[in-house]
Amino acid sequence: MSDSKNSLIQRSLVLFKPDAVQRGVVGEILSRFERVGLKIVGTKMFHPDRGHYYKHYEDIGKMITRRGEKIFNDTLDYMNQGPVIAMVFEGVEAVSVIRKIVGTTEPKVAAAGTIRGDYSHLSIEYGNSVNAAIPNLIHASGDPEEAKLEIAHWFKENELFDYTTLSEKFTFAKYGD
Repeated sequence: MSDSKNSLIQRSLVLFKPDAVQRGVVGEILSRFERVGLKIVGTKMFHPDRGHYYKHYEDIGKMITRRGEKIFNDTLDYMNQGPVIAMVFEGVEAVSVIRKIVGTTEPKVAAAGTIRGDYSHLSIEYGNSVNAAIPNLIHASGDPEEAKLEIAHWFKENELFDYTTLSEKFTFAKYGD
């Protein structure tokens, strides 16, 4: 990270899920993160296999213990519908900032102005009625520790970049380190 002395500078994983890629809204969503000043330090597009998602959702996220095996398997099926774009963002308290921008997991109750509130609308009840995961466009790390584990799962160290943005140069020049 650019400022390892400051523990408030964090990195967080964001996955643009298959429905975001297939709908062609990745650019619109990405701009929200950039507009608040988050820095992209890693990005790649690929179609992981079921085992990769299993490790992400079960080993890291402990989804099966929280939500049940049926929902876990529906989520794996949903994520395998197409490629995803994985990104790592860096910034001051990046994890909580990103969670605020993304909105709650269930699109139906996500606040207007959040990604899920503006770009999706389905409910958990609907997903249950059709025996499928609900498309909610995006995944964001839940807390700083989870972010570290998820980033290590999705990215090799040499795929993450440390650089200074123009706004950082201005801020550090004006206010000092």
